[in-house]
Amino acid sequence: MTQEQKTLKLKSLPESIHQVERLIEEICDDFNLNHNYLGCITVALTEAFTNALEHGNKKDPDKSITIDFQKTSTGLSFSIKDEGKGFDFKSFPDMKDGGKEKVFPGRGLFLIKTLADEVNFNNTGNEIEMGFKISSINIETAIDRIEKFKNYSKAAQEVV
Repeated sequence: MTQEQKTLKLKSLPESIHQVERLIEEICDDFNLNHNYLGCITVALTEAFTNALEHGNKKDPDKSITIDFQKTSTGLSFSIKDEGKGFDFKSFPDMKDGGKEKVFPGRGLFLIKTLADEVNFNNTGNEIEMGFKISSINIETAIDRIEKFKNYSKAAQEVV
């Protein structure tokens, strides 16, 4: 049975990322999404989780990270909220150097903004919402998504 919404409240532990990955797999299976969606959603959500864990909650196991999933009229929406103070998301530059730098601040945000169709933050910067369009996908969107994921995969291999 396809779930229209779900909430996970996870401890701020690195191993909690496996529950995030399992959630993504279940949702992609429920909605019959192909591997390109699975890849884009997985990278974006795991980056957001890692940012919440490391920068938001400072790896404090007494704090939690909440992930909300909701099926919307246009696709899938995920929000990740930590218990940290937040950050000034407007101060992070967009990295548009063609991937020449291997390590730079805001790399995770750059990936999230590249792979998700819509990205929003709450005012304090301790919650990010990502939208992925699926209901009215057309060939141009599919090709664009495939190219984004291929570029990410290629860049990731170069780093290793």
